[in-house]
Amino acid sequence: MEQNLNQDNITPTSNNGDTQDDVKKDFKGLLGSTTRFLSELLDIRTNTDQEATKESIIADIPFKGHTSWILICSIFIASVGLNANSTAVVIGAMLISPLMGPILGMGLSLAINDIDTLRRSIKNFGVMVVLSVITAFLFFWLFPLRAESSELLARTAPDIRDVLIAFFGGLALVIARAKKGTIASVIFGVAIATALMPPLCTVGFGLAIGNLGYASGAMYLFIINTIFIGLATFLVIKFLRFPMVRYVNSKRRSMIARIASVVAILVMVPAMFTFYNVFQESIFTKQANDFINRNVVPYNPAGDTRFLKNFTHLDFDKGRNPTIELVFMGNESVPDNVIDTWRTQMESQPQLRNTKLKVVQGSKSGAQDELKYLSELYESKKSELQNKDEKIQMLETEVIKLSKNATHQIPFKEISEEAKTNYENLEEFGFANIITTDFNKLDTLPIFEVKWKKDIKRKQIDEDAKRLEAWLKLRLKNNKLRLKEVKN
Repeated sequence: MEQNLNQDNITPTSNNGDTQDDVKKDFKGLLGSTTRFLSELLDIRTNTDQEATKESIIADIPFKGHTSWILICSIFIASVGLNANSTAVVIGAMLISPLMGPILGMGLSLAINDIDTLRRSIKNFGVMVVLSVITAFLFFWLFPLRAESSELLARTAPDIRDVLIAFFGGLALVIARAKKGTIASVIFGVAIATALMPPLCTVGFGLAIGNLGYASGAMYLFIINTIFIGLATFLVIKFLRFPMVRYVNSKRRSMIARIASVVAILVMVPAMFTFYNVFQESIFTKQANDFINRNVVPYNPAGDTRFLKNFTHLDFDKGRNPTIELVFMGNESVPDNVIDTWRTQMESQPQLRNTKLKVVQGSKSGAQDELKYLSELYESKKSELQNKDEKIQMLETEVIKLSKNATHQIPFKEISEEAKTNYENLEEFGFANIITTDFNKLDTLPIFEVKWKKDIKRKQIDEDAKRLEAWLKLRLKNNKLRLKEVKN
């Protein structure tokens, strides 16, 4: 009986041990199967044709003959598309642009220590960029229509999304190139996504209209695309273990290896720095917009004063002197304690802690708009007009009267004081009514003349002038007024 009890006690223990071993074996088998499945699913080395990939990338580097004319045509197509604000035309230009070839060549040559290919890639890339900018500049300089379309403006302010698009687009492009039987649809898709040609055309547009801010912003976007596509190419070629170029001379081999390593580091460091800066600017923009939507938009000013959200201006200034500019319009000013509260709330946001809050305020005026007055006068007296000569004579008389009383029609003193308060870079401010005619009708245009301080940069002057003109149009409810700069 004692033996039976012992046997009864032993048997369950043995079964539990077998069960645990079976579970462990099943788990290891499942883990191994999953690992093999994922390895087969994600492995790109087994189906890579290294020699064909290398030859195809190198073949796309040269820039001469047919390639040069294809580039010129793509520049013109992209410029027309940007000018006409046509997304479809811009996409067509991106598809035929040969700019991607030298960029892939630079990434490949750095990864395999091929100094000759690197030299040819840089030379052809430089020629392509210079030719693209010059061609786009000539187009926009000679073409009479130079509207600042949304397609153009979209290429002047890159953010973190452009960095990610360039990097992952570059990864997709090189992986597609490395596959046996290149995936053409992927190559076309990357050409559209990374958008190398439109930024260069926007650089030409900025130079043609004399706006260096547009040109520098678009060139910054192009450099971001170039660096991160090249970096993605470098990483994929290294991951696929492409054979290094061998040189007979061991000293030359080691020297070239060091040069390639240094160049690769010089590319990666700015890439990481650029990524960080763009990422910081994106966080600033998001937190600034959240702050405005949460604190400024719900604020209910006294009287008929209202917040003009569309006139809000955010300037990150590379983190040195970030600024948020808010614009209010109406009879009542925003109290100082409210503005101080907003500044305190900004201090609680890490990215807005050192940001300057600028509040632009203007009061409404009871002065009549002279153009509206003329229109109403004509409507009330049109039954008395017998012919065109009488109409012109009557309008001329009224325009002369309005010109003599211009100081009463435009509250110049109030406007000049508000302009000086809101735009500290102003040195002189003037106003005059200009009578114009196309020999069919007369028109009166209010012209504001401004003179800026001498030590102000051109970019700052352009930004202040644009905002000042928009403010004056809204302040006086007159979209026909013009701002004229008086040179120092």
